[in-house]
Amino acid sequence: MKRLKALLQSEAGSALPLLAASVLALVIANSPFDWLLSEVLQTKLTVDLGGIGLSKPLVLWINDGLMAVFFLLVGLEIKREVLEGELSRPALVALPIAAALGGIAVPAAIYAAFTFNDSQALHGWAIPSATDIAFAVAVLAALGPRVPRSLKLFLLTLAIVDDLAAIVIIAVFYTAELSTLSLALAALCILILVGFNLSGIRRLGPYLLVGIVLWICVLESGVHATLAGVVLAFCLPLSYRTDAPEERPYIRLEHALAPRVSYFVLPAFAFANSGLNLFEMSADMARAPITLGIVAGLFLGKQIGIFAGAATLIVLGLARLPSDVRWSQLYGASVCGGIGFTMSLFIGTLAFESDGHQSMVRLGVLVGSLLSAAVGFTVLRLSPGRSPG
Repeated sequence: MKRLKALLQSEAGSALPLLAASVLALVIANSPFDWLLSEVLQTKLTVDLGGIGLSKPLVLWINDGLMAVFFLLVGLEIKREVLEGELSRPALVALPIAAALGGIAVPAAIYAAFTFNDSQALHGWAIPSATDIAFAVAVLAALGPRVPRSLKLFLLTLAIVDDLAAIVIIAVFYTAELSTLSLALAALCILILVGFNLSGIRRLGPYLLVGIVLWICVLESGVHATLAGVVLAFCLPLSYRTDAPEERPYIRLEHALAPRVSYFVLPAFAFANSGLNLFEMSADMARAPITLGIVAGLFLGKQIGIFAGAATLIVLGLARLPSDVRWSQLYGASVCGGIGFTMSLFIGTLAFESDGHQSMVRLGVLVGSLLSAAVGFTVLRLSPGRSPG
């Protein structure tokens, strides 16, 4: 029992619930009970308060509601890293930023090359540009001391920058028709949150209460509701005069959310969105431009973009290879950046609505992520140990 608890609390173990949920969804989708899963996910849930309410299928409560909690945690991590962590030190952040930008641009270009003659398919250009931080870090963690800590830090920082870019992409490119009234109410909520911050309010209750109202307003505005989680995180105060950082409300919220996101939010999303009926797969679906573009973007585009972006800065003398890291290890970590899974599937739900397109997205993401994980693990496993200096 102690070993199991230690495994679940480790970097590698945190990805196990996500993996288990994905496998379970695949098993059910390829069983006689696949219809039941579809019925459950399409069941409408209604929340009504005095005649004002929301009524949406369960899958949308997961994708719009639970994922807002995930983006709240992402926003908390980004803000903390920018103000106090690795992203606050320009000398250390230049390399992963360059790698992240390369890992966004090249996969998008490769996907566009496969889908340029289909304007609808081209709408999914951002799908292969995302990195799943849980799975990518789990691959490195599974190799233990063979992977230098500086390489793990490089991949973590890269993934955080990648998440920040994904937030911007979702806000700019995957926004539906806008509601002026809802946007105005959302802006009012943001002003209230900023006012709380400037007035020194440190209790989380008022922030979270206004954050829920903000989420409803953003949901009704046409902007994707998950962005409310990011805005709330950026409005929360980080620093307080206290000797114990872990006592700060901001840090306590981050620590409280992390296990819930790892063990419930992301597995629930994976379960709701990664079910793929393999018996319904056809040769045409496997070689469709969307499927091939996602596979090539994740597996080839990510490793090329990340490695080239980092190598360019190193060769130009604008950055240096992380300490104790070999070039082969940097390449292995670049390949692991192609594990898109959660974020890629999420962007896929924003880009396409039809079941046919969603099946292609799921197939492409699963194949591209599995290839990246297998090859990245192998490269890192076969790489020599620590660099001689």
